[in-house]
Amino acid sequence: MKSFRKELWFEVPTRRAFVNITPQCEDAVRESGISEGLMLVNAMHITASVFINDDEPGLHHDYEEWLEELAPHEPVDRYRHNRTGEDNADAHLKRQVMGREVVVAITDGKLDFGTWERIFYGEFDGRRRKRVLIKIIGS
Repeated sequence: MKSFRKELWFEVPTRRAFVNITPQCEDAVRESGISEGLMLVNAMHITASVFINDDEPGLHHDYEEWLEELAPHEPVDRYRHNRTGEDNADAHLKRQVMGREVVVAITDGKLDFGTWERIFYGEFDGRRRKRVLIKIIGS
């Protein structure tokens, strides 16, 4: 069994964004030389997420509104965490809902997706450098 590790770095200029990272993940599979196995992709920061869904702008807009209803950014004094000098308690909650990581099967050297599935980096407290880990194991 082989193992491959790669980091992706992001510095999203806005507070929140969804970035399709499927092409970078596909590149990592090719670089790994692994044709049968599993790929783990996880956000290495507690205010960011990795998830799988459709790459459709209306859905992304719906996510944005839904997450803001669940955990509104303002008023920032509503959250005890923000008393530490931060203003990102909502970002921690949004990450918890959207998830930390995804695992995708690799079959015949390709990500084994459903028809519309794509991998996304979800940023909930942007404007600083953060990373995503890709770990691939298999043969």
